[in-house]
Amino acid sequence: MKEKVFFEKKIYTIDKLFPKKIFKQKIKILSIKTLAKSKKDDLTFYDSKKYFTHATSTKASFCITSSSLAKDLPSNVEPIIVKNVLFELAIVLKKIYPLADIDYPDLTLKKANNNLFKSVKFGNNVLIGKNAKLGVGTIVGANSIIEHDVVIGKNCIIGSNVIIKNSIIGDRVVLQDNCKIGQKGFGFIPNKNKNIKIPHIGQVIINDDVEIASGCTIDRGSVDDTIIGSNSYLDNQVHIAHNVKIGSNCMIAGQVGFAGSSIIGDNVSIGGQAGISGHLNIGNNVKIGGGSGVVKDIDNNQVVMGYPAIPFKDFIKKNKKNNE
Repeated sequence: MKEKVFFEKKIYTIDKLFPKKIFKQKIKILSIKTLAKSKKDDLTFYDSKKYFTHATSTKASFCITSSSLAKDLPSNVEPIIVKNVLFELAIVLKKIYPLADIDYPDLTLKKANNNLFKSVKFGNNVLIGKNAKLGVGTIVGANSIIEHDVVIGKNCIIGSNVIIKNSIIGDRVVLQDNCKIGQKGFGFIPNKNKNIKIPHIGQVIINDDVEIASGCTIDRGSVDDTIIGSNSYLDNQVHIAHNVKIGSNCMIAGQVGFAGSSIIGDNVSIGGQAGISGHLNIGNNVKIGGGSGVVKDIDNNQVVMGYPAIPFKDFIKKNKKNNE
């Protein structure tokens, strides 16, 4: 699925974004992207050694970073040395995308019109935003809202009281009642008496044949995207934070929570009320027991349980010993 622009963007040259810095080249910044996705004339950021591999191969022209990390960047990347990388990123994002730090009401919404969507069935009081696209055979339940520029594929079922914004949805996707998809994620920088909100310019991408049960919330990406892989199933009241990537054929039980920027592999099963901390990598074919707290990476083919989550065999031995 191709990237889509959901937010108004202003164009700046790099020296206008950072007026106190001196630059070798004063070019227009096309976009702000992650280290891995950046291309020439893009601005990126590097705030942790965890992303060392991406930093050494990024194609960006400029990178917001610290003095200790700048040496990891390729020679083609001009570093912008700052004290607080995420704070400076938030300020620049606000300049380029001035409307992405708050979810403003979509004033383009109009009552669904079967003359425009002849092959789509609508319940009562459905509202559709400007330039939204809905595929053949899709059904939308009562009181649902599909905001501007959202793309929904063929033969999807959208339940009642669903709100979708800043999202691209594939074919044969089921979103049950009361789901909220594509809203701004939870991101801010504490700053004395006022928290600085991080604008979220990403989107949600839901691939084909995904089913999402009632009451789930899926936040859009901050600078990256939030992605759900094909044929994955989410139970009721699952929360997926910004930039999370869930692989294909995953099964996630009720009330599981994912913190931001974690990557989940294919064929992963997660029991109810488990919690996945942020910026983790969970391998393929992993099974995580219900109520577990995952606070570190998990390799492929592992079965874990407990808080903190440990290999299942160790969990059984530990409990047996405690009960003796």
